[in-house]
Amino acid sequence: MLVLARRTNESIIIGDDIEIVIVDIKGDQVKIGVKAPKEVSVHRAEVYREIQAENKKAAGAKIKPEELGKIGNILKKGDTNKKDKT
Repeated sequence: MLVLARRTNESIIIGDDIEIVIVDIKGDQVKIGVKAPKEVSVHRAEVYREIQAENKKAAGAKIKPEELGKIGNILKKGDTNKKDKT
């Protein structure tokens, strides 16, 4: 782990396109801002762990074939609502 000292309004650059900015420091709490491309997910660690746990749970879920058919019908209905541009 790299440990750096920063003051308010100072930043850290990660790679070419991610910037971590120290926004405010009050007591033992530090507020940071993250500037990153939209395609880069940025989460607090505890939220990220919850997302991963839910993804693992969903990946292990047993879906019945008849349920997949219902999902397909719902998706097909969504496609019919699109207007033809020709």
